[in-house]
Amino acid sequence: MATSPATSPPAGGRPARPADLERARLWLAGHGLPGDATALLARRLAVRQNTRLAGHLLPAALIVAVALVHSANRPGDGTSGTSGGDGAYGAYGYGSLLLLTALVSAVVLAQALLDRRVRQVDRRAGAALTRRAAHAVRPGWRTVLGAPRAALAAATFAVAIGLAVGALTVREPDVRYGAAVLLVALCAVAAMTALQLRHVLTHPTVADDEAALTADLTLRVEDARAVSAPTLVWCLPWYLPAVSEDSALGWWTAAWLALVAGGAVALVSITVADWRRRRPGAVHGGRRVHP
Repeated sequence: MATSPATSPPAGGRPARPADLERARLWLAGHGLPGDATALLARRLAVRQNTRLAGHLLPAALIVAVALVHSANRPGDGTSGTSGGDGAYGAYGYGSLLLLTALVSAVVLAQALLDRRVRQVDRRAGAALTRRAAHAVRPGWRTVLGAPRAALAAATFAVAIGLAVGALTVREPDVRYGAAVLLVALCAVAAMTALQLRHVLTHPTVADDEAALTADLTLRVEDARAVSAPTLVWCLPWYLPAVSEDSALGWWTAAWLALVAGGAVALVSITVADWRRRRPGAVHGGRRVHP
């Protein structure tokens, strides 16, 4: 019995599952893209969904690790070995920061391994194609991510890190320790975001015709927008430097809430603007097909 073009695998590949093909069909319809669901697209969407589900656990693990390390070793609770009121953390406090650094490094490594899995599937799919399609001009970050989203992500990280560094100048040990913990978490989130964006922007195009080329760029744009959204920064336990009863960090709370509110408004505005500019099939530019 002959297989249809949608279900037949690429050369050297495995047949796509019906559920994956249905997901690909719905994805194409949702983005207003022409063409039928193919085994190539179905496999690429399937691996992205699986890694995305696993990737959702990593931010949760990061937030839990940050909260546990902070609550277990606060300098002001008498367990961290803080000496006097000079703002030093003590050996135990510094040890907990090193432990947190190791934990967040493991989270970043896990994210890198998930991205590697996606690259491997894309690489195998591309190697199995009998011909390759490519854009006449490789899409850059302005095309894939867009200047407004890049500016929002950069501004969010810059302001958040600036607030954490500012809290490090306060004399209270609790405040400084909470700011140090938050700063480690922010650096981890920045590293995860940079790794994911590098993967999205640099991985090779996997397409053999115009429809597949359009789908490839749409996938790239979709991945970049999901990665660059600063929602994880907003979800971090930003209140850590202000949990001390002796601290007077009203400015900190107000500034961070303003950061979250302003960022949310900006993200919604950018999303609405993108939706208004959206046209079916308008995501791709010039291209050429190599036999």
